[in-house]
Amino acid sequence: MKDKRGAQEKLCLHERSGVLGLAIVAVVATTSAVWAGEEGYPGQLIPSPTLSLTLREALLAAADNNPEVLLYKERIQEAKGQVQTQLGAMLPNLSADVRQSKRTQFLGTIGLSPVRTDPFSIFDARISATQNLFSLSLIQRWRASRQSLQMTEQEAEAKKLDTMASVALVYMEGLKAMATIKAHELNQQIMTELLGTIRQRQRGGLATGLEIARLEAQLAAERQQRSSAGYELDHAKFSLINLLALPMSIPVALTDEWLMDVPNVPRSQQAVDEALSRRPEVQAQYTRVRASELSYSSMTGERVPSLVAQGDYGLVGNRWNNTLDTYSMALILQIPIFDGAQREGRIAQARSQWQQETLRLKSVLNQVAMEVHDGLAALTAAKEQVGIAQAGLQMATKELNLARERYAVITSASHFELTNGLSAVARARENLVNALFQLNAARINLARSTGSLQTLN
Repeated sequence: MKDKRGAQEKLCLHERSGVLGLAIVAVVATTSAVWAGEEGYPGQLIPSPTLSLTLREALLAAADNNPEVLLYKERIQEAKGQVQTQLGAMLPNLSADVRQSKRTQFLGTIGLSPVRTDPFSIFDARISATQNLFSLSLIQRWRASRQSLQMTEQEAEAKKLDTMASVALVYMEGLKAMATIKAHELNQQIMTELLGTIRQRQRGGLATGLEIARLEAQLAAERQQRSSAGYELDHAKFSLINLLALPMSIPVALTDEWLMDVPNVPRSQQAVDEALSRRPEVQAQYTRVRASELSYSSMTGERVPSLVAQGDYGLVGNRWNNTLDTYSMALILQIPIFDGAQREGRIAQARSQWQQETLRLKSVLNQVAMEVHDGLAALTAAKEQVGIAQAGLQMATKELNLARERYAVITSASHFELTNGLSAVARARENLVNALFQLNAARINLARSTGSLQTLN
């Protein structure tokens, strides 16, 4: 099992290296583009290579490059610094100072005149140490900081998964735009063929200019919709580049295709159980509750006496080479008695924060369960819609083929049958594109809701 897990980790690392290497090549090629003079063409700009991305590569690149993900990684470093700070409060505190001073001292008053000594020198070199031997408050604060670090790591993981889900949905929007472009191009191809047929019939006196004008209007509408889909594809690519933190000048190609079906849909209770065990948001909230509980315990620990050891050792004399060693040691028992009720106020505040996080935990658990059930319902509906859309496209294509045969054979056949067939096929193709987009978007949302997004392909 360990060997298999290690092999999977190596494969994942290899995939990450491949994605990053490809991105670096693209970035370097863009930023280092120079005006080259080749073959008598000075001032020619070297074009950037196209960055081909699969869905898996885009997800891995987002996990490594997205600024929001990197920001949360820096928050982890901040939390580690807080843990170190709280731990340092329980470790020995050492300091040293060396002082060479010259002073006078008041001796009193003789008669009406004050008297002081002549100036004399004092040399003092000393090392001081303080050690908290026991402080329940400090111990609990350190434990709370460790829980906060763990919570920050889980929040960072949740942010990474949110970013990956956004990348996946944008990728699907790009595939939708590509499919829409292809559908409109197929519609234009059929309309162009039929337009040639109608013009041929017009030359034989079997068709009118009105029929040609209507079909040309439909063809123009298809061209306009194809142009709009082209912009949607560009917009999706720009959004993807932005999420991956790459230069906007890099051309991107989406190489994956849609899944036509999603087999092995988990049962609702199984999916909810997996989500509650995998989702980093759930784990982060559990950790947040534990951290707030420890913070409350650290506040109540301020009521408990603490024990501190202090000491110093040094050399004292009038010159550095004429000194005697001196030292002091103390064991201090600090007993809190009354601080103006400030401590009780902090305890009440910490108790309330603990209860708030406990209530938020219930909300998080309900939210996760709702997202899983909603994702399953959306996926089930999308699968049904795909089946209906595929059947609708088959029937619409059959209707169009029959209308074309009738129009080619029967001289009195109306072109309205062709127009209706063309409209039915166009609608059916659009319905299928939308259904496939909903299916693939639903599988992404379900993977995010169950915490299995990292295994998405």
